[in-house]
Amino acid sequence: MATIFVFTNKCPETIYPGVLTSPGKPAFPTSGFALPPGPDAAFPNIPAGWSGRIWARYHCATDAATGSFGCASGDCGTGRVDCYGNGGGQAPSTLAEFTLNGHDGKDFYDISNVDGFNLPIQIVQILPYGGASCATVTCAADINGECPPELVARAADGTKVGCKSGCGAFNTDELCCRGELYGTPDRCRPSGYSQFFKQRCPQAYSYAYDDGSSTFTCPSGGNYQIIFCP
Repeated sequence: MATIFVFTNKCPETIYPGVLTSPGKPAFPTSGFALPPGPDAAFPNIPAGWSGRIWARYHCATDAATGSFGCASGDCGTGRVDCYGNGGGQAPSTLAEFTLNGHDGKDFYDISNVDGFNLPIQIVQILPYGGASCATVTCAADINGECPPELVARAADGTKVGCKSGCGAFNTDELCCRGELYGTPDRCRPSGYSQFFKQRCPQAYSYAYDDGSSTFTCPSGGNYQIIFCP
C-alpha cells in the first residue's frame, strides 16, 4: 500500500526540502523541490518499503552568472533544486527519518539532530491505520538562537544558519561514536553537547545511540505530514 507524504512550510521564507533514499530501497517521487510558505505539497505514491531522510534547505538562490542553484543551509551540492546523485544535505541539518513497512509491518520514524540542527521539524501521522493513535514527534526549540558559540554554523556572509553537533564541530571519535573505544552503544555515552540538543528537543536523536527515547513506530498503512517551523 502506498503512503502519502504531506509537506507544510510555516517558515517565513520558501524552503527547499531535500530527500535522500537509502541504498537499495524504492525511490521517493522527488529528491528536492521548492516549498513556499502556506500551501501544502502532497506526494501520494510513496512506495511500501521506502526508507530515507528528509531535511530543509533554506537561504537558497540561483547564481545569475552561472545558473547554479545553492543554499546557505542544508545544500546538497548538485547545483540544482533536485538532489539526485548526492549523498544528502550539508550538515548541520535537522533530519526527519523514515522506514516504511519495516519489521513486523511497522513504520519507523524519528527526528535527528545527530548531524546538527538547522530548522524546526514536526512529524504528524495522519489517517492512522485502524484508528490507532501514533505519536507526533516535534523538535521546535530555538536551538539556533541558543547554540553555543563553538557550535554555530554561519553562511559566507556571516549569517547564522544552524547549530553543529559536537561531532560536526570537533570530529573526535568520542563525540562521533566511532572507533574501537567509542563505536558501540555501551561505550558511546551522551556528551555535554548532545545533552544540549536533548534538553531542547527530548524526542529527537541527540547522538548516534539515542534510540531508546527517539525511535517511534506506527502500524503501516497511515500517512505522514512533515511540518517545517511548526
